[in-house]
Amino acid sequence: MFPATHDCMIDEMIHGYGVRPSRYRLPEATHLGRVTLQVANLERSVEWYQTVLGLRVLERSAAAASLAPHGDSPPLVDLHEKHGVRAVPRRGLLGLYHYALLVPDRAALGRFISHLAALGMQAGMSDHLVSEAVYLSDPDGLGIEIYADRPRTSWRHIDRQLTMATNPLDVRSVVAEAGGMPWTGMPAGTVVGHMHLYVGDIERSAAFYHDAIGFDKIVWNYPGALFMSAGGYHHHLGTNTWAAQSPPASADDALLLEWEIVVPLASDVVAVQASLDAAHVVVAPNARGIVVRDPWGTAVRIRSGA
Repeated sequence: MFPATHDCMIDEMIHGYGVRPSRYRLPEATHLGRVTLQVANLERSVEWYQTVLGLRVLERSAAAASLAPHGDSPPLVDLHEKHGVRAVPRRGLLGLYHYALLVPDRAALGRFISHLAALGMQAGMSDHLVSEAVYLSDPDGLGIEIYADRPRTSWRHIDRQLTMATNPLDVRSVVAEAGGMPWTGMPAGTVVGHMHLYVGDIERSAAFYHDAIGFDKIVWNYPGALFMSAGGYHHHLGTNTWAAQSPPASADDALLLEWEIVVPLASDVVAVQASLDAAHVVVAPNARGIVVRDPWGTAVRIRSGA
């Protein structure tokens, strides 16, 4: 779908894989920031995020809450209440497929799986070769992945594509890694590892996120999906067309309000804006970086970590 043999698209990357954008390229140190969600009932959601995910409340008002892992970790998830919004339908809506929280190690993932079992909760589980993952949905049907990475030295690539798959998870092995230690909440060091979005068209998603914003393509032959990243990561962003016949999420739905791409310096934000301007993408600057919307209305903020 996206040939890796086009000379102007290939970069001799130190990672040995991936296809760089033809114009601007995000810095190697790019990572993701917080995720902002619209939910129907704040009390219900806060209780679920505390009990199931083990996040702690940093700030709370009548209609919003900021949640973080334990320790001195910054907030990862902001919840905004809007009464009466519809839960995400089973078929999905264009916008959020899932956001993913990356725990520090495999032992933490094992403790989390044991915790879910103690709660009697069902979850999807997969081995992606580069990572091991657990999937669940919050009370509004918003998708969440909790995962641990395998060491980069174990990642493999063929013809400049990183090798990823969706295989059954060896649950016993992951749980054994925890050594019988109990889950005590989302551990310090947990971060937003990646975002995965439903989109209407893969080529348009590549034009926006790869060509205009500047992610490298990492996997482009996965059926109906494209995975992109900065710095050789397996993916900071996945886009897929598995709900392409659905409408975009609206203001009357539980939805992803915004997600963040964090670049190292303010000058990097300026460079991203210049690339977006060149691609004729409407950019909204504000005190916290810039905000743009992809072709299906999903808002992404680009800000500096400085």
